[in-house]
Amino acid sequence: MAGPSSETFGRKAVYVCALPGVGAFTLGAGFSQNITSLIVCRFFAGLFASPGLSIGTAMLSDFLPPEKRGAPVAIFITTVQMGKDSMLFALVESQTNIEPSYTGPILGPIIGGYVTETKNWRWTQWVILFGLALALVVTVFMSETYKAMILKRRAKRLGVQPAPELKSSGLENVKFFVTKTITRPFYMMLTEPIVALFDIYNAFNFGLLNAFFAAFSWVFVNPCITNSPVTFTDQHIDRRFQNVYGFGIGATGLTYLGQAVGSVAGLMIVLYIYNFNWAKENKRIKEGDSNANMAPEKRVIIAQIGAPMFPISLFWFAWTARPDVHWISPVIAEGFFSCGNLLIFTCTGLYFTDCYGALYSASAWSSCTFIRYLAAFAFPLFVIQMYEGLGVGWATSLLGFIALALVPVPFALSRYGEHLRTRSKFSSGE
Repeated sequence: MAGPSSETFGRKAVYVCALPGVGAFTLGAGFSQNITSLIVCRFFAGLFASPGLSIGTAMLSDFLPPEKRGAPVAIFITTVQMGKDSMLFALVESQTNIEPSYTGPILGPIIGGYVTETKNWRWTQWVILFGLALALVVTVFMSETYKAMILKRRAKRLGVQPAPELKSSGLENVKFFVTKTITRPFYMMLTEPIVALFDIYNAFNFGLLNAFFAAFSWVFVNPCITNSPVTFTDQHIDRRFQNVYGFGIGATGLTYLGQAVGSVAGLMIVLYIYNFNWAKENKRIKEGDSNANMAPEKRVIIAQIGAPMFPISLFWFAWTARPDVHWISPVIAEGFFSCGNLLIFTCTGLYFTDCYGALYSASAWSSCTFIRYLAAFAFPLFVIQMYEGLGVGWATSLLGFIALALVPVPFALSRYGEHLRTRSKFSSGE
């Protein structure tokens, strides 16, 4: 809802309405006394926090022309990947005796791990609230960026009346918002092949991210240190992934620095291509036509670099996460995984903003966000059982084979993207 709502009411209005909800439910999570209330509060906190991701790249497209979007979008997505939620679900352990499997990439595990060890799990929520307070202050004083809303407010201030054909009753406005605006992301997902391909690819990658790091925690966390009910039977020792390296929660959080390095490496790749590839291409195009812009398909080069990194990193992790191999090897594999994920994610944001412009890119991105988090919800439901049944090597290899099958997706978009754009009724033609 956030994306299409921002295309109706403006970006700032959505942020200002959403952030207090995040704070309220995060506060509720911090004071939760049982697992049920914790899950409910975390669900609604995530729901109200979703506009930050679904509107972010569209907001950048509001005031940045296509030739200047590459670096800002890459930096924005890097901060998203570097600063995921720090909730460690310590209460899950204490209330249900279930070991937590996935804690969120990079800063979340590092901060949350040591906060949980030195304080308690509730402090993971207080840390989030400190950041939210700063974000809310910045949001209140920010300016509106959505062009259509700026023009509408300017016309109202100057007393300019809208054209007769644009006038409508309040009931008609509500009906249009409910039947057209809110459903636009789903409509684009079903009718726009570009959106559908990117959505499916990113959904698998994001679900894989959750599955992969669930496995990562199992490999590094020592059940004794985490107060897990797991006992050291021969069966558990044979599977090995439950206690391969015997790290504690805090030390396991530090292993996610491999993802930080991979994310920074991905950002460096994007910035290099932005300065030495896209800049030259844009200059060449502008020399022929000052109003022309680089084709969105040129953005796909970063996804073509990132796509092979997924199967490589998964196979690498699968067969080196063993007691006889140093722990740095699966951490390096994690870095490759993170780098590939950032490159594909950045490509999606850039392609959507270039193809659909400021007018509809938020809806396209919202559809992607929806299906990504749906996959993120689904994958952890079966991944631990899969690892228990197949073991680290073959379970991760199975994911690697699926990732390998999806490698051609960005190459197909590079070849057929222009044809698909010409058939789109939402393409901005920027």
